[in-house]
Amino acid sequence: MKIIELILNVLWLVFCGIWMAIAYAIAGIVCCILIITIPFGIASFRLAGYVLWPFGRTTVERPDAGAASCIGNVIWLVFAGWWLALAHIATSIPLFLSIIGIPFGWANLKMIPVSLMPLGREIVSTDERFGGR
Repeated sequence: MKIIELILNVLWLVFCGIWMAIAYAIAGIVCCILIITIPFGIASFRLAGYVLWPFGRTTVERPDAGAASCIGNVIWLVFAGWWLALAHIATSIPLFLSIIGIPFGWANLKMIPVSLMPLGREIVSTDERFGGR
């Protein structure tokens, strides 16, 4: 199964992963420049790594996330989340135009919720998430 994840990740990287990771990195840089939004920048860089190599990993809600994550997600949604979600949609449209790209288009659309509200989530291996299967 790991070889399939590797192939999917390489294809993902070539067709859309690099561009989406750059978008997240730009958001992270802007957040870090503004100093008060450094926690958002850190979350953005974490998501850039996830978007760069997503297959074999997933996101889960952190049980210790509290009200600060909720408030932070609202701020993130207003200033960065909506345009990152639009970038996922714009990237998925050309992928849907080919048979090979359809799974990658769906994967892109599945990343929209985490792009809208990334705080209070962590990235884990799918082996961890589903009990080591």
